Amino acid sequence: MLKGISSLLSPELLAVLCRMGHGDEIVLADAHFPGETMNPRVVRADGLRIPDLLDGILPLFELDAYVDDPLVMMAAVSGDTLDPQVEADYRVPIRKHAPDAPAITRIDRFAFYDRAKEAFAVVMTGELAKYGNILLKKGVTPIR
Repeated sequence: MLKGISSLLSPELLAVLCRMGHGDEIVLADAHFPGETMNPRVVRADGLRIPDLLDGILPLFELDAYVDDPLVMMAAVSGDTLDPQVEADYRVPIRKHAPDAPAITRIDRFAFYDRAKEAFAVVMTGELAKYGNILLKKGVTPIR
């Protein structure tokens, strides 16, 4: 156990976050996401909800300040609707740890899949919310 690091973050996930560089992306995927199909580097976080993981990750993870969209979610497929509570729940830890972060960008399902294929890793969670996937782009950690 380490002080100041959420106990929800496994050693494997911490190692992935540490190895990521500026501009690398990580997907926090809902339980329905085809993670193993999309990316060879999959980290399991079964049973964990994405807002809780965001609350553990964002104190350690600088979002990319050099792009307009360091936070990306999947847009609803035609005929489907989004539950606005999902994004609202994600915004709570985002506002807490990255208050200057821009709004979450929504992209087409297949564009999201393409980004997931190129991402540094996919974290498979226990999130059951429909369209619950979120992609984070890592930024430069400021020297304090």
